Amino acid sequence: MQVFENILEYKPSRESIVTIGTFDGVHIGHRKIITDMVAKGEKENLLSILLTFFPHPRMVLQKDSNIKMIDTINEKKKIFKKLGVEVLIIQPFTKDFSRMSAIKFTRDILVNSLKVSKLMIGYDHRFGRNREATVKTLKSFGLDYNFKVDEIPAQDIESISVSSTKVRKAIRSGDFKLVNKFLSRPFNLSGKIIKGDELGRKIGYPTANLKIFEKYKLKPPNGVYLTRTKLKKQTYFGMMNIGIRPTISAKNNQIETHLFDFNGNLYGHEMTLEILEKIREEKKFKSIEKLKIQLDVDKKHCQKLIPQYL
Repeated sequence: MQVFENILEYKPSRESIVTIGTFDGVHIGHRKIITDMVAKGEKENLLSILLTFFPHPRMVLQKDSNIKMIDTINEKKKIFKKLGVEVLIIQPFTKDFSRMSAIKFTRDILVNSLKVSKLMIGYDHRFGRNREATVKTLKSFGLDYNFKVDEIPAQDIESISVSSTKVRKAIRSGDFKLVNKFLSRPFNLSGKIIKGDELGRKIGYPTANLKIFEKYKLKPPNGVYLTRTKLKKQTYFGMMNIGIRPTISAKNNQIETHLFDFNGNLYGHEMTLEILEKIREEKKFKSIEKLKIQLDVDKKHCQKLIPQYL
């Protein structure tokens, strides 16, 4: 998959089939659109192009700096590549870009920059300055500029019964079985392992402390979770605590994971954790000894759950 960080960097080589969107979460509804686009591209000898935007338009237009994304842009890249997208264009979204008229967007970007032959779009898609244009507008432009609009009907989208809003709600409630069903894949947390205070090591539960650099990434609520990760082609299950560690009166939220049957130093390594399900809420214990007893219980609980994820 070729990746371009700006539409100006892309030079069209042949006619294309295009889909457009923010694709937050890349859930099963998004996956259907993308896989259909890729399949049609292969059948009709069209280059499959996915045009997305970053930052998310709401971050720019609504000054909603608190909006959290289900996937980071790097996580999306990996997903799009797995789904077979040939060209990914990540267009920087600015206020100036948002003011582009629908006709200019169609002519300059879809037609001249992308050489669009077919556009796959949802029935409720709106675009252009102030979201002025609809699918009907696009179909009219298609007649003028010689491209077809493949409209995904309401019943196809609604039959899947999932949206990014539903996924966010499930994440915030800690229901990761539902989250992962909506996504048709495990929800991920990706970052770098940093040095912690090594308390876990002292009580027999060494942890990998994950630092996530993207502040816009949506994180699970505080609690203990069953996780899975891959290190050097080997799969490891573990239990993760996300929270303030109230037993030791810590203040800052941390993401700490104890990997079962792992020995080694991970400091400085990149790691992606798959969140499989929530085990319990984070709680304060009267002593470190009581915490250790609970961790033993948590580990046994997690190990009983692992066979269903093998």
